[in-house]
Amino acid sequence: MPTRATKRGTERTPLERDCDVLICGASFAGLAVARELAETGAKVLLVDRYEIGERQTSACGIPTRWLEALELMGAHRQRFGELVIHSPHVTARYRLPWTFSTFDYRELCALLAGQGNFEFETAKVEGPPPAPAQATQVVRTDRGEIRAPLVVDALGWRRVLGHGDPIQPPDSYLSRGLEVHPQGSGDDLEIWIDRRYVPAGYGWSFPAGDELRIGVGSFEPRFHVKDPTVQLARDLEREPAGYQGNWIPHRIREATESEIFFVGDSAGHCLPLTAEGIRTAFYFGIACGRELADVVTGRQTRAAALARYGAFSAAHRQQFEWMLRVQRLIPRVPPRVLGPALTAMSAKRFVDWSFNHYLGLAHPAGVRLA
Repeated sequence: MPTRATKRGTERTPLERDCDVLICGASFAGLAVARELAETGAKVLLVDRYEIGERQTSACGIPTRWLEALELMGAHRQRFGELVIHSPHVTARYRLPWTFSTFDYRELCALLAGQGNFEFETAKVEGPPPAPAQATQVVRTDRGEIRAPLVVDALGWRRVLGHGDPIQPPDSYLSRGLEVHPQGSGDDLEIWIDRRYVPAGYGWSFPAGDELRIGVGSFEPRFHVKDPTVQLARDLEREPAGYQGNWIPHRIREATESEIFFVGDSAGHCLPLTAEGIRTAFYFGIACGRELADVVTGRQTRAAALARYGAFSAAHRQQFEWMLRVQRLIPRVPPRVLGPALTAMSAKRFVDWSFNHYLGLAHPAGVRLA
């Protein structure tokens, strides 16, 4: 497990700082926001409890086009042109209209950070600004207060800088996932829709060069996934090792609140049904960063940026809600019906239509990339 990197002892110096933009959270969403501010001349401070690239919590898979568009192919591990879906009675093979890739988390974060121009500090953000209406926000950390007129929460599902009731499992719109990383290799990107492993959810095996990323995700947060994950790994003749897991939001939330910009999991920018949240973190992070860049360079006010970014995120709500309805429907389908349905949906015309529509929910061309 990763070690929290917040400075301790003689290295734990006070962090009292003023900056133009404060980005809380140094994973996919936060780094994407920082990327868009690189050429503005803004004084950008990025803070996180962990060092950049130290805390992987996902299977690290994404449509290859996103890695290419963001010039992150240096982190690429393996590419797949097909998706194999297993059910209790049928295995269906879907030839995708675009490729999907696994990547190395540490390397990708380093590459993306290299596209930004910011200062980084390890610190734990402890709560929302006490006076959200002020021109300068004051964010409390365990090392002191940071002041900035523009503040981004990219800290994840806890929505730390939100002023509303905290989102807490299990009484929340969260899925839960756990993954192991045994050594080995494979050629297929595989999914299991099988109630032997999880009543509502799925299992997966994502090869990534010299390791397999095997896990189980449950749409029901009360269902524990450790034993099913171990069982799936052993069914694949792999000994579980390298555990990692996280809560996964499966409902979109407001992307702005009390002068704060929320990006990635803190805004529920994780697709229901598939739990894919990396490309959406990039997609909305880029959109947020562009709005912030216009504020820094004087092309718009903070109020205008909040309104524009909030509207941009809200415009995707219907698509997210539609996927949530499908997520709720799948567990109700009887296994004897699921097999023939998966076979029917493997027809090329349907696969091309459905997967191209799915990619369009957060397409790399949806926000102009620099």
